[in-house]
Amino acid sequence: MRLPPALPPALLPALLTGFLVIPLVPNTVSADPVAPPAPAVRDFGNGPERNEVAADVPERAEARTAAQSEQPGILSHERGYPRRTRLPVPPENPADASIKLGLVPHHGIAPRLNDLQQRGDRVSAQVVGRSYGGRDLYLVTVTAPESAAETREQERIRERIENDPAAAARDRKLVRTYKAPVFVNANIHGNEWEGTDAALRVIEELATSKDPGIADLLARTRLYFNITANPDGRVSGVRQNGAGFDLNRDFVTASQPEVRAMRQIMIDAQPVTVIDLHGYVNGTLIEPTTPPHGANYEYDLFIQNAYANGLGMEAAVNGLGYTAEKDGVYPAQIPFRDSAEGWDDWPPIFTPQYAPFHGAVATHTVEIPLRVNGSDYTQQPVEELRRRSAINTDVAAAAIRATYNFVRDRHDRLIADQIEVFRRGAAGEPSKAVPLGIVPGFGPEDVYTTTFPRAYVITGRRSEAAAARLVDHLIANDVRVERARQAFRADGRTYPAGSYVVDMRQPKRGLANVMLEAGADISPRVDAMYDISGWSHGLLWGAGVDAVTSLRVRADPVKAAAPTGSVPRTPGALALKVADAKDVLALNDLLAQGTAVTWADGAAIVPAAARPAARAVAERYGVAFSPAGTPAGTSAGTPLSRVRIAAAASADELFTLRELGFAVTPVSTAALNAGYDWSGTDVLFVSSGLSYTALNPAARAALDAFLSTGGVITRGGTGAAFNAAAGLLTATAVAGRGDANGVVRVRSAGGPAGGPVSGQVGGGSPDHSFVYSPRWFIGLGPEVTVEQSYAAEGPLVSGHWRPDADGSGGQDAARGQAAVVSGRDERGAAVVLFGTEPMFRNHPKGLFPQVARALYWASSVTGAAVKG
Repeated sequence: MRLPPALPPALLPALLTGFLVIPLVPNTVSADPVAPPAPAVRDFGNGPERNEVAADVPERAEARTAAQSEQPGILSHERGYPRRTRLPVPPENPADASIKLGLVPHHGIAPRLNDLQQRGDRVSAQVVGRSYGGRDLYLVTVTAPESAAETREQERIRERIENDPAAAARDRKLVRTYKAPVFVNANIHGNEWEGTDAALRVIEELATSKDPGIADLLARTRLYFNITANPDGRVSGVRQNGAGFDLNRDFVTASQPEVRAMRQIMIDAQPVTVIDLHGYVNGTLIEPTTPPHGANYEYDLFIQNAYANGLGMEAAVNGLGYTAEKDGVYPAQIPFRDSAEGWDDWPPIFTPQYAPFHGAVATHTVEIPLRVNGSDYTQQPVEELRRRSAINTDVAAAAIRATYNFVRDRHDRLIADQIEVFRRGAAGEPSKAVPLGIVPGFGPEDVYTTTFPRAYVITGRRSEAAAARLVDHLIANDVRVERARQAFRADGRTYPAGSYVVDMRQPKRGLANVMLEAGADISPRVDAMYDISGWSHGLLWGAGVDAVTSLRVRADPVKAAAPTGSVPRTPGALALKVADAKDVLALNDLLAQGTAVTWADGAAIVPAAARPAARAVAERYGVAFSPAGTPAGTSAGTPLSRVRIAAAASADELFTLRELGFAVTPVSTAALNAGYDWSGTDVLFVSSGLSYTALNPAARAALDAFLSTGGVITRGGTGAAFNAAAGLLTATAVAGRGDANGVVRVRSAGGPAGGPVSGQVGGGSPDHSFVYSPRWFIGLGPEVTVEQSYAAEGPLVSGHWRPDADGSGGQDAARGQAAVVSGRDERGAAVVLFGTEPMFRNHPKGLFPQVARALYWASSVTGAAVKG
């Protein structure tokens, strides 16, 4: 389930357990059921879920290394169907959380699929990746048998649809020949189990049915089932995967291996229709959504198909005959028709909102009705939980059947509409405004459009490594990128040879644009947003990205970015400016090797004697060293050793810090109260789960002793409260509206003159940052340095940031205010306070170096680096 935007205060404690607890109407059985309640009053004071819960995610280096390798392609086109693969069976796990519900445990899935493959010629199963925790991810293809030649012909048609859509549109035989692909995604949230069991049920039905209608269906379609997108969460009974990530927020970032596998399924299969099975909303909630609608979709094509399938799923679910009086099940609902706002498809971070960029013209979140997770899982009798799960499985299976019937009945039109999506992109046509009334209820509030540039130019003017990472990410998402053979001009600016060009006349231009554009401030248009409202790889990933209105360049397609590592031949010490995440990785690698490094003005100085080590990390991570300007090098700055972090942090922050190569130990109030040895810590990072006032006397004394030699980095409300309670920096934190989020303009140290900024941590940072529940700092003491401030103009570039009901907390109040500050407290602790979100969901890659610089500075200036 996506967490709804309205959180009644009474539900907040349950939410903070990490379980989903928010049905829109009651789901308990009652002889005299109450009517569904009115929408809850929106409470913005609670802030985002992730700020309040500390991560407790163990290090899983081996699993992470194995699981995070990219999937180069998962659907072979050299073999026909069926493909009977003997899936390995994992060991039995009696602790699997799904067993209590009477559902199939993860260790029971492979045997079921092995059996189904042997029972006919329609089912093919394969392992398409591994979860963060190392569990197999299963993809099942159900279709009529195909020879190898027929499979290759289907792939040729698929490629024609994407690569030559204009010709494909003229080919009248194509739609009759092509098998329409359908993608069913199940269990992306681990404790929303029943989609998996519904998928297995429907697969068995399709595999064994003697119905001529099913035979006809499978002759004209391929159905792809991702059996469980989140086996880690399924086994553990939690929403997140083994890294603590909500996978249904990760699609344009793709930080997790499960998401990269799903992405590759969508690229390879190119489905016309996608359903993503969730829980729990009573009655069953079936997209399409409320406004705002994603401006980069071909929404006129999308809404007609999505609404039609939504109505069909609604009829199928209601047709099961479950009632509120008898079963506690309310009639299905469709947000587009039944709600004003708050369940939108604006951000491309969810499965059904990402899939349209790969040609899906009907995509849906389906929220099955009866809650079995959270406190219900622990408090309800097993018999009641299994009754609910059985109903939920029926509902999910009905949605799957309705969808494949929809695709069977609308086969030709769905394929034609997919072709039209790609044709518009390849032709470079302007964004189309959807006609009012195109489906019942489609009004002015539903109309969102964008302006596509002629192209984007990506350069390494900020960081060559950042540009390379962005290019590789675009290519992994099936966006076409070229590299200029020679210098060229566009919009009055000269770009050097080797610059990357994203020509927007390409089939998947919507995906290119949604990643690279700045986005829009939609605060005036709606009050309630479902999740984040702003994002931009172009502004937040550290590369130079320019939208241009004209393009004349000789360029060649690239399959991967060019190497970026280098070490100058000039003798002497070397400098590594920490301007990108790859620079942080390289520096941490050197420190782990015991290389003598000093820290000065946001850069690492490596002595001449360590040139071989520098050359190795330059090649490994693609970083560029420069001459340090001094023969010895070590005389500049302060000695630096590997930074050891104690982190009371959210899962995404913990993941990012470890990904950057830092040594991190999770801590919390409870961990410190139980007794914590600070001798192995250089810097304390506080953003979640640690309260200074809740520490017992011994824990507080030990922490205070650490503060005389260690550093502190904080973020968000928990961090600001820790700073105040511990008496660190003289700074009062002011909170913006709790759900405000997006891309903001900032002024940093070393930036344009005129702003009240200075210091080392902010120097060299991008001109944009990211906020969620933003904060700023006033009443600054003389020991405080402003590292970064919100710009006086705006500051919101894209996203949603309104004031609170009393007029406070809006973006106007943040203008020119300090967003990141640093200083030394009276005990000597080096402290940095973040009011921004520099590691949010592992997404804003260009902001990671700012956090790293804070850690290096806090460690080095306190003398902590000389420990160990």
